[in-house]
Amino acid sequence: MSTFGKVLVTGGSGFLGINLIRHLLEQGVTEIRSLDVAEFSYPERDRVEIIHGDIRDEELVARSMEGVRWVIHTAAALPLYSPEDIYSTDVDGTRILLAAAQKAGVERFVMISSTAVYGIPDHHPLLETDEMCGVGPYGEAKIEAELECLKAREKGLCVPIIRPKSFIGPERLGVFALLYDWAYTGHGFPMIGNGKNRYQLLDVADLCDAIWLTLTLPKETVNDTFNIGAKEFTTMREDYQAVLDAAGHGKKIRGFPAAPMIWTLRFLELLKLSPLYKWVYETASKDSFVSIEKAERVLGYKPRYSNKDALVRNYRWYVEHLDQFQNASGVSHRVPWKQGILRLAKVFF
Repeated sequence: MSTFGKVLVTGGSGFLGINLIRHLLEQGVTEIRSLDVAEFSYPERDRVEIIHGDIRDEELVARSMEGVRWVIHTAAALPLYSPEDIYSTDVDGTRILLAAAQKAGVERFVMISSTAVYGIPDHHPLLETDEMCGVGPYGEAKIEAELECLKAREKGLCVPIIRPKSFIGPERLGVFALLYDWAYTGHGFPMIGNGKNRYQLLDVADLCDAIWLTLTLPKETVNDTFNIGAKEFTTMREDYQAVLDAAGHGKKIRGFPAAPMIWTLRFLELLKLSPLYKWVYETASKDSFVSIEKAERVLGYKPRYSNKDALVRNYRWYVEHLDQFQNASGVSHRVPWKQGILRLAKVFF
């Protein structure tokens, strides 16, 4: 029997979920339960207790909490879902999970939030104490979900909240598959704006390390909110160019004036032809980075991967596994997002 007790991972079939489960197994956690609406199709399925279902199902959630010591809540409806699904999953689902965790006597509930709660800020780096002003249904729902976590803290539950930057790594596709596809097929890549802005990313391995710290350090240390991101990052143009360089075709990132591209993408989104959602294209040309000083100081967080390291590591995984998802698309991080009208634009790059 594991000395750590049973761990429930919501969203265990997702990109973060499976990376986290593998990290827990490596740390010696043997009692892991996954709760997800998606099928758990990984090789680790014989080492994990799998519950197939929705976090909005109160009876199922109550059963899922039985005997659980720690909860890591990664499940969420991502920005490409409908506003109704985003709210009911990200806010109502979080509320249901927190209530069930308290009733079941769970010791610790780690909430994976998002830096989307900061909206489009007017300064950088962002601190955990900065104003929350989410953009779109996803950013707004994450703010409300955090408020539910604060209510649970007041009732005595230890609820570390992690706000990760956009995280990537092996098995992360989603919007990043656009860049990897164009790099692999020998094309340059368009960038909204001149690319001189700094846009911090995060390797999923570093995120898993941070989550582990919030699980294992003393309660009084971790019962707080922490930004998590890469420590080393340059400009967006330079970081993304590393992927084109790794592809070896001699292609370059090409910047375009931000305002016309944003207006075009807004129009294409209305027509359901855009491969990007508002949070991506509205912030892509702006600085976006958080201070990780608090996590370094309080948790001892030490990220191992720079932006370039994380992007290239993910690209190499993409190339090695291309045959597994070449004809797949969807709205989760585990499959490529539809390129929409951008597929036609490849001829110009």
